[in-house]
Amino acid sequence: MNLINKILAAPAVALALWAVSAQATTTDDIAKRLEPVGQVCVQGKECAGMEVAASAAGGGAKTPDDIIAGHCGACHSTGVLGAPKIGDAADWGKRGKEQGGLDGLLAKAITGINAMPPKGTCSDCSDAELKATISKMSGLK
Repeated sequence: MNLINKILAAPAVALALWAVSAQATTTDDIAKRLEPVGQVCVQGKECAGMEVAASAAGGGAKTPDDIIAGHCGACHSTGVLGAPKIGDAADWGKRGKEQGGLDGLLAKAITGINAMPPKGTCSDCSDAELKATISKMSGLK
C-alpha cells in the first residue's frame, strides 16, 4: 500500500503545482485582457501618453493649402449642399456679414454648420490653422 501512495502522491503534487502556476498565469492574463485599450482625452487638458500620438500624427503646423486639399476642397470647390465656393467673395462676404466676420465664420467652422461636421473633418487642426484656411478660401481678413 505504501508503494501505491507514493505512486499517487507524485502526480498529485505535480497537479497541485501546475494548478497554482496555472491560476497565477490565468489571473495575470485576465488582468492584462481587462486593461483599457485607450483613454479619453479632453482638448486643452494634459493627457498622459498622447505625446507619442501627436508626434506620430505629424504634429507640425498645416498650411491652408494642405487643409483645403485634405478636408475643405471636397465640398467648397464645387459648392456641395450649398457650401460657399472657394474664391466666391460675394457668397463668403454675405455669410461673413451674417455670422460676424471671419471670427464668426471660424466659430461656425469649429462647431459645424448644416452638413459640415465640426472643424470640417480636420479634428486635429488648430483654431489658428482653420482661421487661416477660411481666410484663404473666402478672401476675408
